[in-house]
Amino acid sequence: MLCKNRVYSELRTLVDTGIIFGLENLHSKGYVLTQGTFDGVHIGHQHVLNQVVEEAKKQNLPSMLLTFHPHPRSIVQPEMGNPQILSSIQEKAQRVLDSGIDVVLVLAFTEEISQYSPSEFIERILCERIGVKSIVVGYDHRFGKNREGRFENLTALSAHYGFTVLEIAAHEIDNIAISSTRIRRFLSEGNLERANDLLGYDYPLSGEVIHGQKRGRTIGFPTANIQLEEPHKLVPPNGVYAAHVTIGLITYPVVMNIGVRPTVNGTEKSIEAHIIGLDQDLYNQRIQVHLRFYLRKERKFANLELLKEQIQYDVNHAVQILS
Repeated sequence: MLCKNRVYSELRTLVDTGIIFGLENLHSKGYVLTQGTFDGVHIGHQHVLNQVVEEAKKQNLPSMLLTFHPHPRSIVQPEMGNPQILSSIQEKAQRVLDSGIDVVLVLAFTEEISQYSPSEFIERILCERIGVKSIVVGYDHRFGKNREGRFENLTALSAHYGFTVLEIAAHEIDNIAISSTRIRRFLSEGNLERANDLLGYDYPLSGEVIHGQKRGRTIGFPTANIQLEEPHKLVPPNGVYAAHVTIGLITYPVVMNIGVRPTVNGTEKSIEAHIIGLDQDLYNQRIQVHLRFYLRKERKFANLELLKEQIQYDVNHAVQILS
């Protein structure tokens, strides 16, 4: 069973305002909300969130996304392992809040919650603790123990508890499911452009800049080594990518290497960003690098001089296509 307090303490260090961990930290009631994993917050998700925002404005109420951490599948189907996900909690929250949603409420998905029947989930969480006024869901929305809860459960209890249920059209929900599957496939294939089109933004890798072996600095191309904040984040295949990162108010082009650094006989996978035009110590800072184009496969060079020549070519190429 997942320890709720541990989950929250690990994540509180990552988030900004607008995101609430746990019902005990929610100090108001009366929301228009939708619920789900919303992994990636792609263009289909964004359409749903826009409907929530519009409905909240009509009712003059705050809007909310109710989501869970960790991914429910890791609790209810542990034999399948942890799923590769498209967004960390903070990446997800940033996208959701940018869409106009007022609050992202994150509940620790535990064994206890997984055993709530649909009616218990509606009564204990949606009504008693959140005070839902309207909920926006799709025709195939599932919740509660064994995913037994359906749209009909919500509508059946809505009059008794005094909330309304708004249904999203079937074709829109189907498109969302298809988009999520396709995004994962495109990213796994290194097809960033197709994945980014479906996301509606450039795929981010976020984390803390940690100390590495500093070999890049010795050959004139210092890198920021990124330790991902989400250990189960889907990382595209090893290779070199053109990306961008915003530090302060300035956006810089980036050459990103994902891989094991075979030229220096590396063995452990790393994520390294050479930020073009930036000479600044970023250690222990959180950065978010957005991948835009796949440039080439990672390869082993005969010597460091040839590696330097290739990196310079990659830098020139990245600056050109990112501009």
